[in-house]
Amino acid sequence: MPAPNSAFEKLAELGRKLEAIEHAQSMLGVDEAVMMPAGGGEKRAESMSILAGMYHEMATAPEIADWLQAAGEEPLDDMQQAAIREQQRVYTNMTCLSGDFVRKQVIARMRSEQLWRELRGKDDWTGFLPAFEGVVAIAREEAELRAKALGLDPYDAMMEQFDPGNRAADITPVFDRLKTFLKDFIPQAFEHQEQKRAARGGLKPLNAPFPIDKQKALGLAVMEALGFDFEHGRLDVSHHPFCGGVPTDVRMTTRYTTAEFLSSLMGIIHETGHGLYEQGLPKEWSHFAVGKARGMSFHESQSLFVEKQIGRSAEFWEWAMPLVREHLGPAAIDGWEIEDLLLHVHEVRTGLIRVDADETTYPLHVILRYEIEKGLVEGTIRPRDVPEEWHARMSEYLGLSTRDNYKDGPMQDVHWPSGAFGYFPSYTLGAMIAAQLWASLEKDHPGARDDMRNGRFVEINGWRRDKVWSQASRYSTPELLVRATGEKLNGRHFEEHLRRRYLA
Repeated sequence: MPAPNSAFEKLAELGRKLEAIEHAQSMLGVDEAVMMPAGGGEKRAESMSILAGMYHEMATAPEIADWLQAAGEEPLDDMQQAAIREQQRVYTNMTCLSGDFVRKQVIARMRSEQLWRELRGKDDWTGFLPAFEGVVAIAREEAELRAKALGLDPYDAMMEQFDPGNRAADITPVFDRLKTFLKDFIPQAFEHQEQKRAARGGLKPLNAPFPIDKQKALGLAVMEALGFDFEHGRLDVSHHPFCGGVPTDVRMTTRYTTAEFLSSLMGIIHETGHGLYEQGLPKEWSHFAVGKARGMSFHESQSLFVEKQIGRSAEFWEWAMPLVREHLGPAAIDGWEIEDLLLHVHEVRTGLIRVDADETTYPLHVILRYEIEKGLVEGTIRPRDVPEEWHARMSEYLGLSTRDNYKDGPMQDVHWPSGAFGYFPSYTLGAMIAAQLWASLEKDHPGARDDMRNGRFVEINGWRRDKVWSQASRYSTPELLVRATGEKLNGRHFEEHLRRRYLA
């Protein structure tokens, strides 16, 4: 146990103060999305800005470097040593950019994002390009600064901000294999889907309308069954569904339409996956970086595990269909069998918009962006060439054209206009990790599918709590995956998941 005035305890005390600010920032952000009236925006932005400045000043104070060095020489147990390693990583990443550079970066990002919001609807790539060139130039400069401080290649240094330990040299061959697999698989999935639809007499329409209060009751019942702790979280409504708050007070949102109930329910199930991860983190380490979730890929893997591996499985719907009838009324899916509902839940379709894509086509949207943003950061692709690069890949991967259609092509996402380079791989890595975790879980717990048929999720959650949630940020992303499943990232598990679901 470190002495009361040891360097480790100084870092712990700082962590408690930073955690308090994080708590306030998070709750202000949730309130802005869910409750805040429009007139509160200006003062809210001022408050958030001041808190962000206070946090950064405290988290990058020069004396922290001395505390970290001194703590590394103190008698610490394994978890305390891991806490210092992770705190050092965070501190290096926060201090490797100068204040002058960050101010310049904020201006470029704000100009770019504001212009994107104005010009996307007008499909005006030409007007947006100068600001985009500015934000890419800043991103390349950031990548070089981070690369120098971290001893990494520039793009790896950018990925490190979202998924510590991930490297392009490891990800690229996995994505290349997946890309080749999907280009052959998707036409097969389409053909199989059409055969199933023909056998059922087509896609049955949902018996709308579905009252919102009944949809909410259904969602809450599913959340409870999945293990969400309502003593430490709640469900609200927002324009865009999200999971926020803090581990002891998780705030989830969804949105409803009376025309159908599946999009809201699946959104709730997805966000519940995020919420379960947050609620399962080790509370005794919440004031250290080591106690927080391990990056975007693992966070996405936990939401996709619940949505894709559980919530879109036939076994889940064997249990959930009676629940739908109970909460939405017998007429909601009157005369339906499980095969009719699965035709909706498992629909395969190609489209230009990433956020509307199904799980078979979605990875190709991500791989396209990964390849382009990597080229932008490395300087092998120029900003002005992005539309043609996008069109070429969209044509090759999904057989669709985006020529002269910028709003549905390279202007559709906010990530690049806001300066987030290195983020996109997390989406598909999360799906692949989820499939790999499920394969490992089934080896350890062969009755997992029977559990889902009966609405039992305790053992499934217990396995993930032991393998992922309780480990928090003790290990890098690749290390955590190996410890949880016994192997490195293996795309074959995701391929097998898709074959089983869409070709069986």
